[in-house]
Amino acid sequence: MYHISVMPSESSQYLVNNENGLYVDCTFGGGGHSLYLLKKHKNIKIIAFDWDSDAFARFQETQKLFDGRLTFIKDNFKNIKAALAAINVKKVDGILADVGVSSKQFDDMDRGFSFNSKVLDMRMDVSNPLTAKEVINSFSQDELADIFYRYGQEYRSRQIAQAIYERRKRGVINTALELQDIIRSVKRPEGKINPATKVFQALRIFVNKELENLEGLLTDACEVLSFGGRIVIISFHSLEDSIVKKNFKENSANGIYKILTKKVVIASDEEMRGNPRSRSAKIRAAERV
Repeated sequence: MYHISVMPSESSQYLVNNENGLYVDCTFGGGGHSLYLLKKHKNIKIIAFDWDSDAFARFQETQKLFDGRLTFIKDNFKNIKAALAAINVKKVDGILADVGVSSKQFDDMDRGFSFNSKVLDMRMDVSNPLTAKEVINSFSQDELADIFYRYGQEYRSRQIAQAIYERRKRGVINTALELQDIIRSVKRPEGKINPATKVFQALRIFVNKELENLEGLLTDACEVLSFGGRIVIISFHSLEDSIVKKNFKENSANGIYKILTKKVVIASDEEMRGNPRSRSAKIRAAERV
């Protein structure tokens, strides 16, 4: 199981403005959002993007239920404009992106996202040549510190980078578990939060160019949305949310978007109790005008 999709009802509420429209699910994953939308809105069609090969297997199972209403493109959503043009689609009625990492990716010990993984990979697309292991073992101490601070907002970034640099003198750091132990030697736990959390977040974002990909999606989205079409972004930390907020604000000021969410939409108390992952999720939505 990939994970329980976050705020599917709220996503649908803000996304679907045309009951016969064509929509893009930029982050298909386990298909949860697409499945919800296709069941709820009987006449819409969805083009699903994902760059994770595991997602395609899930798509093959899901598409059988919907008789041609679901199409899959194995690509990064930053390429949305070119990828849609390649299948002769110029405009769509809505774009949905859940930019968090799936629980399946975290739980798969061969992917290296977990603190206790025996590998150090963190690639969402396994064809990506850059792994977290390469970053940790070959980047300079200053480069590591900058990554940890910029992408993880880690206040002990310099000390952690120094500890990694010193540990590298004794040999290659091969596993996520080893990296976690190094971080724990520098930084104590804060409550229930693992002290390696921010560094692991930073590595994952850097390796997969998550912020750059999100910016690419937002740049092209306004060009592929039909007038009246909507864009809904679900983000999970402040770096992503600030990028979305800034883009929507600028496009609103330029008369391109009407912002539908004056404040971020968060999950209900009931959903948070049933799906802890939803606690950090934020929805922002806008409409093309």
